[in-house]
Amino acid sequence: MPRFADPVVVNDNGAWCWFQDERALVDPDAQQLVVGSIAAAEGPGGEARSGNVELTVVDLRTGTAEVVVLHERFETDDHDVPALWRRSDGRWLAVYTKHKTDDLTRWRISEPNDATSWGPERSFDWSAHTGGRGVTYSNLRAMGGRLYCFARAVNDDQCALVSDDEGETWAYAGKLFTRPKVGYVNGYTRYAADGDRLHLVTTDHHPRDFDNSIYHGYLEDGALHRSDGSVLDLEALDGEAPSQEGLTTVLKAGSRWGGVRISHCWTTDIRTTANGGVAAILTARAGDEELDLDRKQAAPDLRFFYARMAPGGGWVVNELAKAGPGLMPHEEDYTGLAAIDPYDPSSVYVSTSVDPRDGAVLPHREIFHGRAAAAGRFWAWTPVTEHSEVDNLRPIVAPGDPSRTALLWFRGPMTASQHYRCEVVLLDLPRAPVTG
Repeated sequence: MPRFADPVVVNDNGAWCWFQDERALVDPDAQQLVVGSIAAAEGPGGEARSGNVELTVVDLRTGTAEVVVLHERFETDDHDVPALWRRSDGRWLAVYTKHKTDDLTRWRISEPNDATSWGPERSFDWSAHTGGRGVTYSNLRAMGGRLYCFARAVNDDQCALVSDDEGETWAYAGKLFTRPKVGYVNGYTRYAADGDRLHLVTTDHHPRDFDNSIYHGYLEDGALHRSDGSVLDLEALDGEAPSQEGLTTVLKAGSRWGGVRISHCWTTDIRTTANGGVAAILTARAGDEELDLDRKQAAPDLRFFYARMAPGGGWVVNELAKAGPGLMPHEEDYTGLAAIDPYDPSSVYVSTSVDPRDGAVLPHREIFHGRAAAAGRFWAWTPVTEHSEVDNLRPIVAPGDPSRTALLWFRGPMTASQHYRCEVVLLDLPRAPVTG
């Protein structure tokens, strides 16, 4: 494979979390890419820009970029990044929340076919349902002709708002899961749509508080199903919600890989495949034999796993790559993350400080491209970045245009979700032939 081209800086101050989707989208007609991020005080603009909810609008024909501020000085926290949706009338929808510090889901709608001009901010108040305990994250997915916004809300479980007018107005839809809280919050969930079926992978709790497994299910025709199609909840989002433990276990805490125990699993990415299946990337600690959940381990051995569901609900899981140690001492399960190409599940991008070709430990986290064979059992790796002076973190392959691979990440030092000096970069490539 030829060497990758040089990426282009499109925003000099920004970062994102990974429990919102879509964080970036391409409009193929306008040849325009939009990506959301949050500015920090350590970056250009300093305190005056800190906490800005920003959209970077990139003209893919020229490479020029314009930064649009959706909300000035909102909150300096990468959890606040907006989820994006392209409406049928050509308008963009952006939805965002704070990090559990108030009960509002906010949204703005653009002018037709213009991601640089936006209408006023509106909000939905969850407090009647949350009791004033806050809401976090936004995930925009369509199902059954309706638009849903999934968030962590009531009891810090996964819940949803619903819209029948493409985001003009929102109403409370209900609670997806429920279980007693352990530690900080309950499960961390990623979503992927496939027509009227909405797939998800989720954890039990936060991995620093609980030895998580990973579960899969899907929503269809108002019911919550396990991978094999059996029903866990006949009336999902309506009334009492089940525990996610009743779904299909994809990656089990305590299982052994190459003789090594894995634990404290977390969800990383999920995409649907052309044949009705699902691909997911998951993370876990390796070799953490002790179950002292109060112990802080500054540098666990973190691993990426690649999971593929075939029609019928069977799962094949393989170790993908080493992720290196935790990104931050106080968040020992944070990694540089990984992304699945939304149009090619056999193509992935990982951020790691361990070279997946030979196991060499690298000075900084680099981006590598992996190409799979045999449903994820074997991978051929090509470096996207090399010899970097800073970390390259949290890649995204923006969907919207199947003819291109719009790869985004941010690079720079990051010491907390609220403290970073990072710039957003784009590598826009023509799409290679799909092989899986």
